[in-house]
Amino acid sequence: MSGGSSPRSRRSSFNSLSRDLELPSEQGCLSVIVLGASGDLAKKKTFPALFHLFAQGFIQSGEVHIFGYARSNLSDDGLRERIRGYLKGASEEHLSDFLQHIKYVSGSYDSGEGFEKLNKEISEYEKSNKSESPRRLFYLALPPSVYPSVCKMIRTYCMNPSGWTRVIVEKPFGKDLDSAEELSAQLGELFDENQLYRIDHYLGKELVQNLLVLRFANRLFLPLWNRDNIDNIQIVFREDFGTDGRGGYFDQYGYVFCLVAMEKPVSLKPEHIRDEKVKVLQSVNPIKHDEVVLGQYEGYKDDPTVPDDSNTPTFASVVLRVHNERWEAGKALSSRKAEVRVQFKDVPGDIFKCKRQGRNEFVIRLQPSEAMYMKLTVKKPGLEMATEQSELDLSYGMRYQNVKIPEAYERLILDTIRGDQQHFVRRDELKAAWQIFTPLLRDIDEGKVKSIPYQPGSRGPKEADELSERVGYMQTHGYIWIPPTLA
Repeated sequence: MSGGSSPRSRRSSFNSLSRDLELPSEQGCLSVIVLGASGDLAKKKTFPALFHLFAQGFIQSGEVHIFGYARSNLSDDGLRERIRGYLKGASEEHLSDFLQHIKYVSGSYDSGEGFEKLNKEISEYEKSNKSESPRRLFYLALPPSVYPSVCKMIRTYCMNPSGWTRVIVEKPFGKDLDSAEELSAQLGELFDENQLYRIDHYLGKELVQNLLVLRFANRLFLPLWNRDNIDNIQIVFREDFGTDGRGGYFDQYGYVFCLVAMEKPVSLKPEHIRDEKVKVLQSVNPIKHDEVVLGQYEGYKDDPTVPDDSNTPTFASVVLRVHNERWEAGKALSSRKAEVRVQFKDVPGDIFKCKRQGRNEFVIRLQPSEAMYMKLTVKKPGLEMATEQSELDLSYGMRYQNVKIPEAYERLILDTIRGDQQHFVRRDELKAAWQIFTPLLRDIDEGKVKSIPYQPGSRGPKEADELSERVGYMQTHGYIWIPPTLA
């Protein structure tokens, strides 16, 4: 794999990080148990992430064993062949070595027999490794409906008797406040909060993780990141494909919003960061109907599984009132991207008469083409005193050509192994987020807020642009950011 340092230096770097964040030193054999091992999520995301960590030396041969568990009737080699095609980016030697660390156990998710067999296999590996402090990481690549029963089986049959046990659960974490609280209560009866890792892959993206560094490590932004200088902030998630649910997007950008709007934590300790995220969520005013635009792309109801009278939104533009911060999301739009767009106020006394060209903006592009760029007004080259919009650009593909930018799942699984919970959703953070959006979701279900039809491939309903303009966002016309290339 290209770029990066040796496994030895990475482990040294982690030990330094552990001391800085007061994380416990991690030693002892590691068992990673992937529940739902035969499913799409496991083969496309979980196993590739583990493979990349293995190939880079973050988890090492002799210290780790991976157990796949599912209902499918597979052999060890059957699971290995099923996932082999998704494991890319390293040598055949690394691949063969990694696959030999995988064992498969078949069983149901709601009976003890399969989990007793699973625990026996894990215990035999730990015994053969002669480790005094074995570690067990359970990754639930499963639908949330089975979390309670599976976690009960883990608690009853598979807990680590002498080391730690940690459990990763995938979102969605409920569909509203009541269901989220019910799920939290069920899991909370079985595990302590420091054993639960609620994973949202957006929080593992490189540019999302850069938000804290940008805001609090740069003198430039510290005095500017406030209501006196910023007019509005847009958080945008756009996908060029449709969706068949009422919207997992109601949570994914709520957590990014926290990082944009939160106050500076007293330290980088995970709990200090998560405390500030909860505080900013609790400070959000109730959402007003006149500051919401919902859309549903034409053709959504053609799906035979969708009711003819469905009001399910595939686009949402919502204003969150925290120091004029703004939040937006959409599905089936003109392009696939995710970004945070900070728009600054107009310059007082516009002596260059350039206001019409647009405002200064700081844009953090999460995907695709990861980048950060600042839109500025500059003098246009030539003999005339004319101005135009240009940018200061940090495009990751250009600046870090020989560096492998890790996938979100790699980072978050490694954080779990390290015991670092700052990029995971805490129970009170989850509750605070759902308290913001549940009243709106109920009004959508009751038909009090209607979805407006829009064409697939378009920007969405025109009413969304009108809402943006009404709350202060000024669109720049005539300027398009083009990712730089080596050519």
